[in-house]
Amino acid sequence: MKSGLHFLIAAKRCEIDALRQLALTSVLVNVTGRLVHGLQRERGLSNLFLGSQGTRFAEPRQQQIAECQATETELRRCFANLDAHLGHGARLFSRIAYVLQGLDALPALRERVDAQAWAARDATEAYVRLIAGLLAVVFEAADSASDPAISRQLVALFNFMQGKEFAGQERAAGSALFASGRADAAEQQRLLHLIDSQERCLQVFKEFANDELATLWATADQDTIAARAELERMRRVLCTAVDGSPLDANQSQPWFDCCSLRMDRMKTVEDRLAHSLQRLCEHKTQAALDELLGFEGLNAAATQPADPLSFFQHPVPDHVAGSNPTQGYGHQLDRSILDMVQDQARRLQAISDELDTVRASLNERKLVERAKGLLMAHRNLSEAEAHKTLRQMAMNQNRRLIDVAEAVLSMAEVLPERRR
Repeated sequence: MKSGLHFLIAAKRCEIDALRQLALTSVLVNVTGRLVHGLQRERGLSNLFLGSQGTRFAEPRQQQIAECQATETELRRCFANLDAHLGHGARLFSRIAYVLQGLDALPALRERVDAQAWAARDATEAYVRLIAGLLAVVFEAADSASDPAISRQLVALFNFMQGKEFAGQERAAGSALFASGRADAAEQQRLLHLIDSQERCLQVFKEFANDELATLWATADQDTIAARAELERMRRVLCTAVDGSPLDANQSQPWFDCCSLRMDRMKTVEDRLAHSLQRLCEHKTQAALDELLGFEGLNAAATQPADPLSFFQHPVPDHVAGSNPTQGYGHQLDRSILDMVQDQARRLQAISDELDTVRASLNERKLVERAKGLLMAHRNLSEAEAHKTLRQMAMNQNRRLIDVAEAVLSMAEVLPERRR
């Protein structure tokens, strides 16, 4: 007959399996981040290439494509190493399936750019869609993490990567504007939206990142004051020029270089975030392995309580009571299985409570995105216009953005069908 200790050991092995899957996921997130960074640069160079009617930037663009292809191969290997039967869930795998379709279509996109068959805006939107799919993989990894500390790191990393993507879109849009030599009101509004979106993502990052990493970004963002001032100057040139007025096409390269410098600094912080995540996974896994060894060293008979009725005298463990998640049991042979089970239950409850807190940020993001999609569909708005509408409603009603999003979604069933 199997004892309680047997199933306590089985529970610990399940926890270790989940942590090992998270370790694989952290590697996947790291490689995904590197591919996103490469594609962001490829997108910017493609815009410069198209904006100059193919007369410039062809060689650096081809070099960047080769780098992206190497990283893509590495990412596909990471996908292959994921265990489809453990710890990730249908949503993550569906995101990966979607991304693979995008990666398969990437050569055709590059051919369109080579032939200058697409405008810069069309090419940008294509890259944005693929990068959004890659970031969705990171989002689902954060949403499926079963350890709160790891989940917090993933949420911080996802929001930092999303902020960096908005910075990349800003680089691409500004590059195309300068290269075209003419201001465009719609693109100017898009730039303002992208700048605002960056700041919102970076604010969430600061809420979830540890103090060391938050300070690292604050320092990196201000370490080159002259470059920051130059970026702000060129932003003003792009965003305040009268619609249709001429822009200096020669500023396309300085703009690209200035934005790239900031994005490279962001990539340094992103790499530190990814490295910290991997070290955290390793630490958590080792702690769980040490605990498992302690469990396996116990003798089930020696850990039985002196009074069998003690089971009915212990309170049901439903909250945290000062338990230590990494406490070992190998030297505590006088403890009963019931005591250890209760400690395990308290620890799991603590994990569940903290995960609920961390995932609240992810759930809020989902609701806001759904509300924006509803406004886009029923009011024929762009993504930027839908977000601006939600924010304006929140300000006018003195309510949180998430509360306004929930109110919009509650009206979904009574909204009229969109006219075609």
